[in-house]
Amino acid sequence: MVTRATEVMRRFDAAELSLCVQVNRACARPGVRGFFRVISRLGDGWFWYALMLVLPLLYGEAGRQAALQMVATGIVGVLLYKGLKHTLVRERPFLSDARISLGMAPLDRYSFPSGHTLHAVSFTIMASACFPELAILLVPFATLVAASRVILGLHYPTDVLAGALLGTILSTLSLYLLGT
Repeated sequence: MVTRATEVMRRFDAAELSLCVQVNRACARPGVRGFFRVISRLGDGWFWYALMLVLPLLYGEAGRQAALQMVATGIVGVLLYKGLKHTLVRERPFLSDARISLGMAPLDRYSFPSGHTLHAVSFTIMASACFPELAILLVPFATLVAASRVILGLHYPTDVLAGALLGTILSTLSLYLLGT
């Protein structure tokens, strides 16, 4: 027996998969695929590690404190998203639908939530709260990281939205708890 809720979820899943297929078409263009691969690789952590190393050089003690807070929040984020991924075990879109081409190798098997997006949003909020002038660089970069995950066939839009929500919650809690 199919309930109304089951039917609503089935339609939602179909619409989300259709959106994934449409967005992933951009990956067929080598220039687009190459650009988003670079963005995604930087979002693996390299960009954020560099930011955390540069903050103390640019802002002294305030930068050091912000970087340490970002590290602590990042560790909590890793534990959270890995725990969720291994509990919820949602397969990646490229595994679920042959129409979705894989733009680059995933770092792990499961897709929900997007850890890249969680950290991009979290670190952007934290760094921008401490140093608002950085938002002009960080907000577009975080947006590109989030988009790259769907374009490259690695995540569904809801994976990215969940990662963004979790990143927002983590960074807001961190800023609140540490009085920043």
